[in-house]
Amino acid sequence: MKTYQLVGIGNAVVDVISQCDDNFLDHMGIEKGIMQLIERDRAEVLYAAMQARVQTPGGSVANTIAGAGALGLEAAFIGRVHDDALGRFYADAMAKDGVDFVNPPVEGGELPTSRSMIFVSEDGERSMNTYLGISSELSSEDVASDVAGQAQIMFLEGYLFDKDKGKTAFMEAARDCRQSGGKPGISLSDPFCVERHRADFLTLIENELAFVIGNEDEVKSLFETDDLDHALDQLSAICPLVVCTRSGDGVSVVSPDGRINVPVETVVPVDATGAGDQFAAGFLFGLSKGLDMERCAKIGNICAAEVISHIGPRPQKDMRALLGTAGLI
Repeated sequence: MKTYQLVGIGNAVVDVISQCDDNFLDHMGIEKGIMQLIERDRAEVLYAAMQARVQTPGGSVANTIAGAGALGLEAAFIGRVHDDALGRFYADAMAKDGVDFVNPPVEGGELPTSRSMIFVSEDGERSMNTYLGISSELSSEDVASDVAGQAQIMFLEGYLFDKDKGKTAFMEAARDCRQSGGKPGISLSDPFCVERHRADFLTLIENELAFVIGNEDEVKSLFETDDLDHALDQLSAICPLVVCTRSGDGVSVVSPDGRINVPVETVVPVDATGAGDQFAAGFLFGLSKGLDMERCAKIGNICAAEVISHIGPRPQKDMRALLGTAGLI
């Protein structure tokens, strides 16, 4: 039975990325800078309107797992794709990133593989329009207990709470991981996701999870406050490890050893897609190696800086070499 250093559970989404200007966003009725769930008809309209498309495997936690796999962790991802062209592309791409894609593409049925149309504006901001397709049907049947129970660290995607069977799979996996001595944690995903599932998230965090990773808007939304320090105090009271990214203001980490704030170097983004995902990849890599919290955050910052320097949500450079040059590994 294989033991994984890191296992992720989340939406398996093919990202289709295109650059645009703000006029295009206005014309197409796309709200800038957020993720919106869309239906199949809308997905087809937006896809047809994209210029110079770049296609890449995505999904928030999947991006994190791929980044950690590229750093050398024994990693696996649990997600659901259809046995269509995009689904086969997705499964093959995860394997090329050194990640075990646990679930084979599903044959039959009408729902296609999930895809997100991401429009990157001139300031690097991304506007995501996601059709969830088959990935939203993930259930307990897709989560092998021997995989969840053998994970040293498990990273769960908050978006899965949008359907009851995804929520059930999520909670069962967290429990299996924790009871086997692993560390389950959650990505808060986005502020709107937090609003939809605030009570469930707080119950899960307090009773089942070892860590939480989110940005400042997500953390504040969790406690319905504009005071980040207050939100971090509240969250750290119910969870042993809290990691909060604050964009250009750095990263705050609250652990049993106290709170630290780790600055970031200012980088002009080409495409902000995947910044939080790759930060999490670097941080969880450090955590799996038993590194101190400051070093974990610094590794995460370098991974995030690399991914915003180009189009696409996954690293293009040799991250182990970059981290070695920086003296972090």
